[in-house]
Amino acid sequence: MAVTMDMAKLLDRDYEGMSLDELVKAPVQALAGVSEGDAELLRKAFNIKTVGDLGRNKFFRAATALVDLSESKK
Repeated sequence: MAVTMDMAKLLDRDYEGMSLDELVKAPVQALAGVSEGDAELLRKAFNIKTVGDLGRNKFFRAATALVDLSESKK
């Protein structure tokens, strides 16, 4: 099943038009609103260098799961 989505709001302009495989390998600052300084802090604190690293990080995944569970009760 094909899924379409306007990713422009999620991505920095320089990364729009990339494939999902390319985006997962892109630096964290490819995400809209994440600065190079933010990316450096993520690298230092959690060794997160790419969008994929961020998405697979156990702390971020745990937080997302807790939020999803909490919101599903509403």
